[in-house]
Formats: sequence, C-alpha cells, structure tokens
Amino acid sequence: MTATSTPALSLEFFPPRDIAAQERLVRAAKQMLAIQPRYVSVTFGAGGSTRAGTADTVRMLQNLGCDAAPHLSCIGATRENLRDILSAYREQGVRRLVALRGDLPSGMGGDAGELRYAADLVAFIRAETGDAFHIEVAAYPEMHPQAASPAADLNHFVAKVNAGADAAITQYFFNADAYFDFVDRAQAKGVSIPIVPGIMPITNHSQLVRFSEMCGAEIPRWIRLRLAEFGDDKASIRAFGVDVVGALCQTLLDNGAPGLHFYTLNHAEAPLAIWRELDLG
Repeated sequence: MTATSTPALSLEFFPPRDIAAQERLVRAAKQMLAIQPRYVSVTFGAGGSTRAGTADTVRMLQNLGCDAAPHLSCIGATRENLRDILSAYREQGVRRLVALRGDLPSGMGGDAGELRYAADLVAFIRAETGDAFHIEVAAYPEMHPQAASPAADLNHFVAKVNAGADAAITQYFFNADAYFDFVDRAQAKGVSIPIVPGIMPITNHSQLVRFSEMCGAEIPRWIRLRLAEFGDDKASIRAFGVDVVGALCQTLLDNGAPGLHFYTLNHAEAPLAIWRELDLG
C-alpha cells in the first residue's frame, strides 16, 4: 500500500429529532464544510423508522452544498418500496448511496423483507438504476457481530463488492492492524475498490463503551483504563481522544488508507480537532 497526498474526507450525520437538534446539525455541517468533505452520509432508524427524516436531512445538506448520500436498508422492505425510494432519490438529485442490510426491529419477527442481505440490495440497485448511483457498502475489520467467522464475514463483503459496490466504509476501530489485515485479505480475494476507514472520535466514555458493545468494535485495554481514570473530566477525555484518534488517522493515511470517514454524531468540534492534528501538507 502506498501513501496518498490528498486523502478524501467524508462525514456521517444522523437525522435530527427536533428543531434545536436540526439547528445544531446545520451549524456543525457548516463548520465542517471548511475542510471540503467529498460527501456526507445520512443514517436512518431501524426498519426505516426515520426514512422520511433521512430524505429531509439529505435535502437540507444538499442545500448547504454537500454531496449527500442517504443510507438505504433492505430489511423489512419490498422491491416495490425500494424502487419508489430509489426513484425519489434520483429526482432529489442524489447520486450516492450507502447500501446496508440494516437491523431487524423488535416486533418484526421473521419478516426480513424481500431482500435479505446487503449484496442483494446492491445487485437490486444496479439492476434497477444501472450506474446512476455511486454505491458505498459497509466493511468490518474486526468482524460483524453476527458473522459466523472472520472468513464468512469476508465472503459477505466480497459478495457486496461483486454485486456492484464502488467503495466501502468500515466500522470504526482503534487498532490499525485490524484494518490493514482486512484490506490485505480482501485484496487477496480480488477486491480492488477503496476501503475507507471509519473513524469514531472519543468524546464520551460511557457512550463509546455502549456503541462499541453494540457494533463489536474493540476498545483496547489501555484506552479503556485511561478513559476510566479521567472519570467525568470531559476536557481531558476530549484531549486524549484527539491525540489517540489523531495518531490512528495518521498511521492509516501514512500506510495508504484512501481517506477517512468520520462518524460525527452531529458534532464538528472533535472531527475538526483531529483533522487539524494530521500532517496533510
């Protein structure tokens, strides 16, 4: 892998739940436009519970001048429903999607929808729209929490690539070796698309632990111990997080990562502080 001099930055936001949250998101997005992200993605709730909110947030970010990519899940959806969503996004001027399987909401039982896997969704998008959309998919350097094994997880990823994905965004991680090992194994399977590392800023200890338990991301012991030591000292946690995550990002870029995808949690301060730490000259 060779280093890149102009890494691509992308950002993830989530739909705000009220007017105050919307105003915070607009402020954060405007702040982060200064570093010229290639695109921004917008998440949705389980089972499409906030699909309308996703479309509205995409439109808002488009109005700010962003290339906005909605997350699209196939769980609980019919082909007809997905066809309508794709048509609406095309009319809205969306040209990039993040295609995901999604999570089965509680109460839905076994009704996973007509498409069961992200690879099925990617293939459906390609069959319906050709090359109208640039398709991002998910990758899991430390293995998807529901995967049977690392090998099975890698095979699922390769299937998404072979179905027509253009690029991948990883789940966040704090061990650079996990990322490089995953990229090497994917390339050995013939994968040539960019695999962009997902980056989670560290700003809140309990929140980070909760997120990591849900998604299967490992927090190294030394980081957990340092965060526990800081207690409720938010300023120290933020400063430590900038140092740790900034060093991780620099290692990734120095060793050939094609860019960085920040999970912003709708806040600009930590991603901007990390970005400023990087030697991009």
